[in-house]
Amino acid sequence: MKLRIPVAKPFFSDEEARATAEVLRSGWVTQGPRVAEFERLFAAAVGAPHAVAVTSCTTALHLALLHLGIGPGDEVLVPSLSFIATANVVRHCGATPVFVDVDPRTLNLDPRRLEPALSPRVRAVLPVHQLGMPFDVETLAGFARAHGLAVLEDAACAIGSRLNGRPVGSLGDLACFSFHPRKVLTTGEGGMIVTRDAVAAERFRRLRHHGMSTSDLARHEAAGVVVETYEEAGYNYRMTDLQAAVGIVQLGRLPEILALRRALARRYDEAFARLPGVSTPYVPPGWEPNYQTYVLRIAPGARLGRDAFMARMAESGIATRRGLMASHREPCYRDLPPRVPLPETERAADETVVLPLYPSMTDEEREWVVTRVCEALG
Repeated sequence: MKLRIPVAKPFFSDEEARATAEVLRSGWVTQGPRVAEFERLFAAAVGAPHAVAVTSCTTALHLALLHLGIGPGDEVLVPSLSFIATANVVRHCGATPVFVDVDPRTLNLDPRRLEPALSPRVRAVLPVHQLGMPFDVETLAGFARAHGLAVLEDAACAIGSRLNGRPVGSLGDLACFSFHPRKVLTTGEGGMIVTRDAVAAERFRRLRHHGMSTSDLARHEAAGVVVETYEEAGYNYRMTDLQAAVGIVQLGRLPEILALRRALARRYDEAFARLPGVSTPYVPPGWEPNYQTYVLRIAPGARLGRDAFMARMAESGIATRRGLMASHREPCYRDLPPRVPLPETERAADETVVLPLYPSMTDEEREWVVTRVCEALG
């Protein structure tokens, strides 16, 4: 048996298709009532007062940093061990990302390693809920207050993840989510900013729509003539009603999606727990990841190295990916050498690998992966 198993596979059904068809019939293809409904439902789901839908998590982070006043001459502390967009958005603002190291167990930013990376130009810290593993934002609170830093959460991977019973999105003041096809909840592409600040939410809504003082929906529903103004230069970062319609359906199915992902992860944990030189994801007590991504860590003493293992899986028809990138190693950041050593980041980048895990995975596919992994590493 040979299966071409993708690393991620969107969990779509006929219900999503019916929802988008209804939008097309309504005539509200651009940003309209379904975007507003999706925002309301999403805010309630993550325990945030306000949610603003945009085109991606990258554009969400960009708007959030701009609102925080991050610009040329400023620096932002970011984990290098993250998808490169985390660092890129800092540069999009004209500021400089300062790479910091991670906790080797959770692979999240390590608050204990921030102090040596500080300079008078650091204005904010951008922790990542990496791979859906929740980051304890409260561990940053004292440090951020002491140094006058804003905290912006990159929650791209973390919809449905919880920490001590609280969902990611309710843990801090400002967080950004992704609805890319690889995410637990997808709209094809899209993002969301959640915030406790009503003034910030209104500004995000203006900035996503070219800085326009009113939305298309508000103009359409107004009894009289509405003439918009543009108080600041904005962006075309609008989510469409087509995307929001899919998001509404996906959000309603989120408990089912999470249950399936967590069940698959438990099976992997059980199967791989005793493989020599191999580590399954570490989950601290009270933390509930959504398992957007299932990562094995293959230490140098394992039967096969990480790259050799990936090649063996490819021979078996199983697609894998490197687990996490070290952004500071990429060519576009060669001009920005790390201010502090990043040993845990570099080890994790060299040792982690992503296995296929998606809600529509069949028992046969799952056991094929389990068998081939155990044969390669056992």
